[in-house]
Amino acid sequence: MKAMILAAGLGTRLKPFTDYHPKALAPVNGKSLLQRNIEYLKSYGYDNIIVNVHHMADQILAHLEQHQNFGISITISDESDAVLETGGGLKKAAWFFDATEPFCLMNVDILTDLNLKDMLQYHQQHQPLATLGVSHRHSSRCFLFDRQMHLCGWRNRQSGEERISVQESNLQEYSFSGIHLINPKLLKLMKHDGKFSMVDVYLDLAKTESIMGFDHSGCLLLDVGKPESIAEAETMFD
Repeated sequence: MKAMILAAGLGTRLKPFTDYHPKALAPVNGKSLLQRNIEYLKSYGYDNIIVNVHHMADQILAHLEQHQNFGISITISDESDAVLETGGGLKKAAWFFDATEPFCLMNVDILTDLNLKDMLQYHQQHQPLATLGVSHRHSSRCFLFDRQMHLCGWRNRQSGEERISVQESNLQEYSFSGIHLINPKLLKLMKHDGKFSMVDVYLDLAKTESIMGFDHSGCLLLDVGKPESIAEAETMFD
């Protein structure tokens, strides 16, 4: 089973740590975020993972070498020249994935106990191009879904800005968790180039294709994006 961990971001919210280190190596109870998410994916059978790198990439490579890739196969997608964001990063790594098997994509700074087995069963049952892990929680931006959990749009809760792909009434707000299960057919439908976000990809594709949400409200989930969230993570994850 294949997966990708997005670890190329600058991590500006985690300063001053990220002045000297990549955010992927931020420690939580003695384990880096990268190690925790490799072990998380590994626990669900993902044993072939590609990791994209940009900011202080040499430290990530040394970390993986020191720990012998945590006992699985790890490939590096080098974005040293230019960080490509979530969509551009995935598109650059598209060669890595099998033609038919769904794969997992996740942000390195997310910690969760979401049951990926349940999410994969949901994905296989409904057969969308992508299934997005979502939940009811506070965030400044959210995806909008219809009652069947098909993606219809996006909203900035602070500014009120909306991007609607499918006109439906009574849309439901869910916060995105940074975890995706993706049918590899999606890779050939990505029309953007260079630096771009997966949010743009999903909102474009939702006009004609099925992009669905998997509600995992009630699971532990923490965006470890700020120094204070490290301390919070250490109370939630051993």
